Amino acid sequence: MTDGALAAHLAQVTGALLLTVRESRMCSAHTLGKAGDQTANQFLIHALREQRPDDGLLSEEEKDSPDRLSRERVWIVDPVDGTREYGEGRSDWAVHVGLAIDGVATVGAVALPGLGVTVRSDAPPPLLPMQTPLRMVVSRSRPAAEAISVATALGAVLVPMGSAGAKAMAVVRGEAEIYLHTGGQYEWDSCAPVAVAAAAGLHVSRVDGSPLVYNRRDVYMPDLLICRAELVPAVFAALRGRPADNPVG
Repeated sequence: MTDGALAAHLAQVTGALLLTVRESRMCSAHTLGKAGDQTANQFLIHALREQRPDDGLLSEEEKDSPDRLSRERVWIVDPVDGTREYGEGRSDWAVHVGLAIDGVATVGAVALPGLGVTVRSDAPPPLLPMQTPLRMVVSRSRPAAEAISVATALGAVLVPMGSAGAKAMAVVRGEAEIYLHTGGQYEWDSCAPVAVAAAAGLHVSRVDGSPLVYNRRDVYMPDLLICRAELVPAVFAALRGRPADNPVG
């Protein structure tokens, strides 16, 4: 099985498993989130260690090991991206299965179980035409000031949404044009979504334009930009407080 097929299969199966747990309705939203995290993590960890025993592994729900730092290939997973949304019965949560090779998010699959969709880097969907006004996905609880500022400069509409994976896939699937995050994340929050977005032809970087580097000792990632390539100059100009040409003509 190819890496892409494995990532997609594991993300999809994990999503189905999580839906089964949620449908049991046997505990509160908080407890349900914890149960989902643990159940999904155990499945992913065991499956990846069996299928790719020579690769490194980093999971939000697993104790980190410095062994991964010496590996060229490292699987980076988030068993439930958006635990709060999952526990509340919402659809804007995701399962991330990503593979970083030499620090680059290369292979990824993002399952959106609440929507019955799995988006994968080895078969990305075609990009749809941009809409006017532009749409920018932001946190539904704490939209970053920088995102609001850029949206104002570009005349973009803010679209509140839950998990990082759901927001990134909204751009991939043509439901938005920009995902700008400056509130801090971790490698598992973006590895798989970035691999899928890059494969789809979207721009992916830090907000200063530098590349996103994975499998580092410190897994904290301060910021992230995923957007349509045509919008990059306008977004960077807005971030610097400069006027930009109309990005959609």
